[in-house]
Amino acid sequence: MPLEKSAGAVVFHRGAQIEYLVLLASYWGFPKGHIEPGEDERAAARREVREEAGLDVTFLDDFRAADEYAFLRQGESVQKQSIYFLAEARERNARLSREHSDLAWLPFDAALARLAYEGGRAILRKANEFLLKRET
Repeated sequence: MPLEKSAGAVVFHRGAQIEYLVLLASYWGFPKGHIEPGEDERAAARREVREEAGLDVTFLDDFRAADEYAFLRQGESVQKQSIYFLAEARERNARLSREHSDLAWLPFDAALARLAYEGGRAILRKANEFLLKRET
């Protein structure tokens, strides 16, 4: 079974409350994409956030989470591993890429409800817990 690897980020903004960025392509999720030759995971995540949301972000150290699943492509099972980092956007001035049809900045509960897959919800829970522990 082929293995595909991608990288992305759970992007947040600190305003009156912490809000998370979610993007809509065929489903609501976080910015992510394939790791290109010569890129490491973090470089790929930074590039994907810039390409998909137009944001330059600051990564928080010590957060890395993986979502692993399988899907069918042309009748063949493909194993997918998506690596996520936690990244802070200084401003909420995200712009929509042509890959997406909508974006939203949402507080934790609303972002959790919007995400299409349990893997994404688990990543968001982990990221939110990480942030809350850092705040205390």
